[in-house]
Amino acid sequence: MSKNDFPRVAIYLQDKHSLQDGMDYVKYAESRGFEAVWQAESRLVRDAIVPMAAFAAVTRKLKVGSGVINNWTRNIGLLASTFLTLDDLAPNRVICGIGAWWDPLAANVGIKRHKHLLAMRETVTVLRRLLNMEKVTFEGEFHQVKGIELDVVHGRREPRSVPIMIGATGPNMMELTGEIADGAVLNYCVAPEYNDEAMELLEKGARRAGRKIEDIDRPQLVVCAVDRDENKARNDAKWLLTQYLAQQPHIAKASNTPQHIVDKIQSILGWPATKEQISKAMQYVPDDLVDRITASGTPDQARAKVQQYVKRGATCPILYPMSDDVKLMIDTFAVV
Repeated sequence: MSKNDFPRVAIYLQDKHSLQDGMDYVKYAESRGFEAVWQAESRLVRDAIVPMAAFAAVTRKLKVGSGVINNWTRNIGLLASTFLTLDDLAPNRVICGIGAWWDPLAANVGIKRHKHLLAMRETVTVLRRLLNMEKVTFEGEFHQVKGIELDVVHGRREPRSVPIMIGATGPNMMELTGEIADGAVLNYCVAPEYNDEAMELLEKGARRAGRKIEDIDRPQLVVCAVDRDENKARNDAKWLLTQYLAQQPHIAKASNTPQHIVDKIQSILGWPATKEQISKAMQYVPDDLVDRITASGTPDQARAKVQQYVKRGATCPILYPMSDDVKLMIDTFAVV
């Protein structure tokens, strides 16, 4: 494959690397033609906003996205002002990726999620209006605001160009994303064929809003373990899969992982999981599952697998480097 097979490519960072190393990686990714960096906010480990600000501060062109924050724990006014502030730091380079979160984590911190679709619709509606610098009154079930606006006295008062992307996994949220969002952040730990139904649902939602699927950006998270040693790369990917299959039921369901595998891993892992527990449980993650739902292996193998996601509708692979040599992964997918 030639380098031009991936005209758009992004890097995904979570908590595997220190923030200092992360800043070095995003600078290197920018130099190799990567389009964006997306920062996770999932487990109770690292929020997305602080790393996003750090990455924006050390780059000049790279877009910086939240991949993804949830729509339950930030007041809508704070959410809007946070992304206004990020846009002040990196004008026209910030992307708001937002998702519905997941249980049991949400329930464990006292958040009782319900009517997920309505909650997301209200959040996107009010957030978009605020970032458009409108004065907003909204009486919804989840958001009630009265005559609020982003109170910019010193700075740019023009509407902010912050795309709102929904991190959708389930079919109903995917369809809603096609209707109301600027794009979908497609999930990782799924096989490429997962995208077939996702494209149909996005298109269905888009039609409801008088749009086409081409109007919906579709970046996709992909677990990407690249090493000269194929077996080591596969093992590196298992470290992440072990945690996600045990702790995030929606991911396990979307990946079509057999329930007996999930049950076995869950019987070993606590919360939070220790390195010892992960090391013990990862032996139960089959090699064929790794090959099916990640891009793991040699550089050529990883590129070939990522290409499958692109062929099935992903517009920009967002690669999560799981092997130690992060720069090798960046070089493998470099645009320049």
